[in-house]
Amino acid sequence: MTPAPASAALLNRSGSWLAKTEAWLDARGRGAWIAAMVLGFIAFWPVGLLLVGYMTWAGKWSLDRRTASVAPRRFGATGNAAFDAYKADMLRRLEDEQAAFEEFLQRLREARDKAEFDQFMDERSGAADDRPARDDRDAA
Repeated sequence: MTPAPASAALLNRSGSWLAKTEAWLDARGRGAWIAAMVLGFIAFWPVGLLLVGYMTWAGKWSLDRRTASVAPRRFGATGNAAFDAYKADMLRRLEDEQAAFEEFLQRLREARDKAEFDQFMDERSGAADDRPARDDRDAA
């Protein structure tokens, strides 16, 4: 993981123990950063709070390469042909069911909209019938 550019320039320029500590923690991954944060809270809570702020600002919360490389394999093929076939069939059926449900919801919305529009038109035509015609008012 690489630190934010501004912090890297500031820390590397000084060559201080902060830069060495950050490099040491980066080499050990996200778990080391979390452990340092927890120890900071235990020792003196403002130190832990500063570490949380720095980790958030510098992007230390993101997944490192080791964790990211495991994630795609988790949902891939298992090697068990029967289970993989079952899983593929179940996913296909769920996708079909989702599409049918979305079509049902669309038809339901259209029916509701049509009912509301028909009610509006009925009320409008009823209101027009209740009003006296213009010729009747002029004659009176």
